[in-house]
Amino acid sequence: MKLLVVGAGIIGVTTAYELARRGHDVEVVDREAAETLATSDATAGLIAPGHSFAWASPSAPKELLKSVFSADTSIRVKPRLDAELVSWGLKFLRECTGPRAHRNTLAKLRLAQRSQQLFNAMIEGKGMDFRPSNGGVLYLYRDADALGRAMAHGSVMRENGQVQRIVSREELLHLEPALANSHVSFAGAVHDETDATGNPAKFAAEVRKLCEELGVRFTFDTSVEGIRLDRSRSAAPRVTALRSSQGELVADRFILAGGPESARLARTAGVRLPVYPAKGYSLTAPINEGALAPGLGGIDERSLVAWSRFGDHLRMSATAEFAGYSQQYARKDFANILKAGKELFPGVLDLSRATYKVGLRPMTPDGPPIIGRAGESNLYINTGHGHLGWTMACGSAEMLADLIDGKTTALAAAPYAVGR
Repeated sequence: MKLLVVGAGIIGVTTAYELARRGHDVEVVDREAAETLATSDATAGLIAPGHSFAWASPSAPKELLKSVFSADTSIRVKPRLDAELVSWGLKFLRECTGPRAHRNTLAKLRLAQRSQQLFNAMIEGKGMDFRPSNGGVLYLYRDADALGRAMAHGSVMRENGQVQRIVSREELLHLEPALANSHVSFAGAVHDETDATGNPAKFAAEVRKLCEELGVRFTFDTSVEGIRLDRSRSAAPRVTALRSSQGELVADRFILAGGPESARLARTAGVRLPVYPAKGYSLTAPINEGALAPGLGGIDERSLVAWSRFGDHLRMSATAEFAGYSQQYARKDFANILKAGKELFPGVLDLSRATYKVGLRPMTPDGPPIIGRAGESNLYINTGHGHLGWTMACGSAEMLADLIDGKTTALAAAPYAVGR
């Protein structure tokens, strides 16, 4: 069976690998010049099931309202005449109850944990060089009350398999000596020993090599503009081709794994996906020679700035800005990340040689991604992973491949279904 995957980011390449590994004839098409040149290379690099909390929660409406009137927030909403954002926002607000937040968190966590198991099995013995770190991830808190609330809030993680514990300030500095020079005083941290970090772009490049060894073809510099349907054969329209800048692309089945653009493309086939982009900001800077740089990944839970060590570079990422599909940015948009870098790790980063990037993270209103078949057609969806794309990639690929092959999925597919 010939399968065409749209999108060569983390989700697309892992999907292609899983399908090819099962013997399918797979082609991947992407508008960029190579894999992971968009959002997948603009993330913090965390593999973090321990941070799978649903964003839609009882406290979220207050935080979103605050963001409308302040630029100094980790989540920003720019009021605009945007029917798509309004529709998405109303669905988001509907999910902001305690029971729904709990349900959605569990759905994200289970997929993230399954994905990490598959990820570990995938890289074992392959000698992949994406600078992984398995020392866990630190979630830092600046006062004791916030730390206590976090541990209570995180009981859902520990009750469902995450190995987490509170560490005091003294133990925190033992685990991460680089924080001894910080201008910020932390009361302690939650150390998730099961989380990890690495360079997602390098990982995707390694997976592409594995794909090509299995016969996967990659077609770059090709934008997909629409979906051609044949409505004459049955009550359920069938996709016959994708319209692209290089002509029509044909296959037996089609998989949309291109982030928020998947929702735009799906609409040309009459499929409405509740996916909206959240613009994330990141910078990557060389570490000054001799500087005491962090070895573990972490998140400052007040500013929600996250970081990962990539060899002799440090990646820092923050902000989710709901402002449409534009990827434009100004230097001031990175102010909170620059401030955090100077406060947390003074003298560590060579910011004169920093590179800046933004990426559009595909967000669903409830939190879990959308994985599965669109109605009775031959169109499949794998998108909506938000800030946990790498964390959920392998598990999402497995679920989609099982659905295409007609197999029973390892996890119940209903919480991730199209049109749920």
